[in-house]
Amino acid sequence: MDSETSETSKTSEIAPGTPGTSATEPVALGGHRFQTEPAALYRELRREHGAVAPVLLDGDVPAWLVLGYRELHQVTGDPVLFSRDSDLWSQWPRIPDDWPLLPMIGRKQPSILYTVGERHRERAAMISDALEAVDAYELRSHAEKFADELIDAICAKGETDIVADYAMPLPVRLLATLYGFAEEQGPGLVTALNDMINGRENALAGQRHLATSMARLVADRAARPADDVVSRMLADGSDFTYEEITQDLMVMMAAGHQPTADWIGNSLRLMLTDDRFAASLFGGRHSVAEAMNEVLWEDTPTQNVAGRWASRDTQLGGRRIRAGDLLLLGLQAANSDPQVRVDGSALTGGNSAHFSFGHGEHRCPFPAQEVAEVIARTGIEVILDRLPDLDLAVPADSLTRRPSPWLRGLTELPVRFTPRHALGGSTL
Repeated sequence: MDSETSETSKTSEIAPGTPGTSATEPVALGGHRFQTEPAALYRELRREHGAVAPVLLDGDVPAWLVLGYRELHQVTGDPVLFSRDSDLWSQWPRIPDDWPLLPMIGRKQPSILYTVGERHRERAAMISDALEAVDAYELRSHAEKFADELIDAICAKGETDIVADYAMPLPVRLLATLYGFAEEQGPGLVTALNDMINGRENALAGQRHLATSMARLVADRAARPADDVVSRMLADGSDFTYEEITQDLMVMMAAGHQPTADWIGNSLRLMLTDDRFAASLFGGRHSVAEAMNEVLWEDTPTQNVAGRWASRDTQLGGRRIRAGDLLLLGLQAANSDPQVRVDGSALTGGNSAHFSFGHGEHRCPFPAQEVAEVIARTGIEVILDRLPDLDLAVPADSLTRRPSPWLRGLTELPVRFTPRHALGGSTL
């Protein structure tokens, strides 16, 4: 059965092995419609299943997708009942060693993602302190410098792909600098991160490259400390092992790079295709912030997150959830829940009650959110300042998204503009 059929067909029972019971067949998470029209698919899932829908991961592995805003708030706000401890998962006996989603749903990975209780709070504090020490002025200065360099490489051409040539390399260059990587390592890190997050055939290889690079950096900074995030984490004074710090840095890099790149790309797409944000293209800085916030509600880079595991039998959204069931956090579906979004056409303005950074004990640390916001906003403002007549070079309806149910970003964003000299007057 193909993904289109499985997403719409009905059956008297859920497929064998699927948690709970339902009158309709679960959706294959990662089907074509998650890429092309997720908003419509979330509406259908909500109509057919309610606030919690049965889904199937690669290999027909069952899980629940939490669609409701209130239900997601409940799940993320109760770390005891809905634990981050992946060892609780009842499906591990059927998961092969080469399962492509292992980088996203790992077992016995000593990272902050799967740590619970006081140990998690200690690790979160270490990460927050290391990022809190990043000077905001210096960060913005680095962001402007790197953004200008990337624009210098394209400004004389009159056209470019914003995603590949700008939005994608900018965050990783900033994060590599903050962490202490050499600049030439950036391209390899971008490829590894994209492969790992997309959850396809190169996912495990991407994870290995990132792990090796991080372990090497941690060992180097342990021997030769510097003024960077890695050195501050090593100097924290806690009893975390090098492996734990390496794993946490992998999480930080993955969570900081691709979502920030997609935040830039999705925001620029909105500004180029939606008349409400036309002022952004003519120096309207307030519109930049508003567009960025609108994207976090309507087109958030992180669509779905794995996950939480039920520590005991319970009820959620009218569903019977069994101990060991996996619950996926449907961030975008919750953001568009009609129970909280009465007027879906209205601008969200400064309302930041979205789930784009998560919620509860395991939400993205505030200093990490601030770093991402500085990188994304600076990147958008610099390109609009440097290329003020930026325009979409293809029909808006021809833009496509990467085939990932987890992160929603553009495959490319072709634009055109008046060719200009690079800074300093040289032509490239």
